[in-house]
Amino acid sequence: MRYNPHSAPGALCVRAGNGANMLGIGIVGLPNVGKSTLFNAITRASVEAANYPFATIDKNVGVVAVPDARLEALQALYVKGERVPPLVPTSVEFVDIAGLVRGASRGEGLGNQFLANIREVAAVAHVVRCFDDPNVVHVSGQVAPRDDIETVRTELALADIATLERRLDRLRRSAKGNAEDAALLPALESVLAGLSDGVPARAAGVELPPDLNLLTAKPVIYVCNVSEDALPDGNDYVDEVRAVAAEEGADVVVISARIEEELTDLSDEDARAFLADMGLERPGLERLIAVGYHTLGLLTFLTAGEKEVRAWTVRRGARAPEAAGVIHSDFERGFIRAEVIAWDRLVEAGSIAAARSRGWLRTEGKDYVVEDGDVMHFLFNV
Repeated sequence: MRYNPHSAPGALCVRAGNGANMLGIGIVGLPNVGKSTLFNAITRASVEAANYPFATIDKNVGVVAVPDARLEALQALYVKGERVPPLVPTSVEFVDIAGLVRGASRGEGLGNQFLANIREVAAVAHVVRCFDDPNVVHVSGQVAPRDDIETVRTELALADIATLERRLDRLRRSAKGNAEDAALLPALESVLAGLSDGVPARAAGVELPPDLNLLTAKPVIYVCNVSEDALPDGNDYVDEVRAVAAEEGADVVVISARIEEELTDLSDEDARAFLADMGLERPGLERLIAVGYHTLGLLTFLTAGEKEVRAWTVRRGARAPEAAGVIHSDFERGFIRAEVIAWDRLVEAGSIAAARSRGWLRTEGKDYVVEDGDVMHFLFNV
């Protein structure tokens, strides 16, 4: 049986690493760093953004389409008269989480809500204030990116330490009669020791039980929120953040949340001109998504037909059956083979038939590793 993109189920996206269906990026940081302004801009949602530490009391969730020019290029191949196949991009879930303050791990401020909400996302976009503005209060009285980062790091580490101590108490009791628990005990003790020394769980080199869901195990993207005059390269504050990120191998995105907010009120043409004047090729949303994909180890493959052109997200390194399973579990279970062509080769050929006649359409088996931009048709039998 051949996969028909016309009959595919509803759009899917990926929350990497936990088996669910959404790439979730939690927007976190200290109060008044520009989290809600950024969230408003990238989702075009209307949440309360105010110069008040806890204006974002409840978590706000926005799902946005991932911009992908490849979809439009493929769509043009399947236009038949007035029939234009719809485009179905993949999506990213952004979660604006209430501001964190020193002592959040003990419930200070809105710490309990913060810690609960951040556990639900796949990656953390840590917004760091990298601008001076006497009209926007800084919780510690001065702009100090490294100190701000350390405050958030410490609170997340303290929460993880509490989680591990509870688990270790149970493991020490059960390890005497359970070989699996006995093997896990020294691994978790080493993670706990690392956290106490300032080493996040993601850098411990230990495979953790998924149900632990440690906060410091999540990959981090540092989002430097700068004023307009610091675009596109940043400023001295950004350099501080880059130094911290380099120490832990994290990615950095430089964004002006205010500029992103202004872009949402412009037409596409005016927005492109505005970005060009700022020395930027893409808006912050697109750059943040691209970095998010890199941080989480994701890529996009495509399916195309007369009734639909669709993007799908899968982990980098995934083989063809796993990609098929993103569309439907039956496709993975009954996978036979996949027909594959790079999206730009298909556009160059002008049609699947022409690509096949040129020998560009490949047949790949179960061991094929999916590449970003692959257009795939799956054959399966269940």
